[in-house]
Amino acid sequence: MRKWIGAATAVAGMVFAVAWPSLALSHAAPGAEPVRTHVTANGLVADLYVPADAKGRTPAVIVLGGSEGGLGAAAARDARLLAQHGYVTLQLAYFDAPGLPKDLGLIPLEYFRTAVDWLGAQPGVDPRRIGLEGGSIGSEVALAVAAHDRRIKVVVATMPTGVVWPGISHTSGDPPSTFTLGGKPLPYLPYGGPFTSVFDLYAKGLKALDQHPDAVIPVERIAVPVMLVCGKSDTLWPSCPMAEQVAARLTARRFKPPVELLEYADAGHAVFGGSWNPDAATAAGWLELGGTLEGNRAARQASWPRSVTFIDKVLRPDR
Repeated sequence: MRKWIGAATAVAGMVFAVAWPSLALSHAAPGAEPVRTHVTANGLVADLYVPADAKGRTPAVIVLGGSEGGLGAAAARDARLLAQHGYVTLQLAYFDAPGLPKDLGLIPLEYFRTAVDWLGAQPGVDPRRIGLEGGSIGSEVALAVAAHDRRIKVVVATMPTGVVWPGISHTSGDPPSTFTLGGKPLPYLPYGGPFTSVFDLYAKGLKALDQHPDAVIPVERIAVPVMLVCGKSDTLWPSCPMAEQVAARLTARRFKPPVELLEYADAGHAVFGGSWNPDAATAAGWLELGGTLEGNRAARQASWPRSVTFIDKVLRPDR
């Protein structure tokens, strides 16, 4: 068991490292360039983006990247675009950055509570209007945090998972749970094995979900609008089956707030984000994540504005 789990994390690290190639936005910025400030207060590692024309108390969105760790380019892009749309955004790192754990594992959920505390205390932020956007493993974080913090008012989870998985470890031994709460690891769904790819690792793990019901994120506790975005051709992990599980759980528990599930047949793990024109050097990396270039481009052109509108309806209903 220990041997193949260690190999799994090595494969995961290798594949996830190419999950977010650089990209060029295919359209002009929707607003003036926001002011970016690096944040290290209260043990946080983050970049704060403030709209250039911000006035009064503004709604805010915390943006969470995935397995790339640190302050990755994909989350930075989303944070910048949302700030250009008028939100104060906090791109929050939670591992693999100076002052944070190297590995994704046993990350205290209290760290994210501290981020909400700090962001809500900023003089230009309305603490009653804070949302979360997270992609890939960042969706695991977003859903778990929102399920334990009622101050979050809207969640957009892209390429999502509705269960807590083992972390991604660069050390030997079985990876721990992604999170702790009150100093105790949260229950998690073990990887499946033997495996042939990272996708296979997660897909086989899901087959044993009924044996680990406590690993399911209690999304019904979120009690605010939730959007889920996935590509049916995702080759990195089974994001659409996992998104469907989240939606089904919410339906089964008579979840009252709005829920939107956006699935795109010809898109993969690059299904979400600002519009882009991949060049020859980056196209291969995106295709490794599933779908076609046109399918991913079309999905992004559709899903990004829908997500912004979804957030606006909650945080800026007057727009």
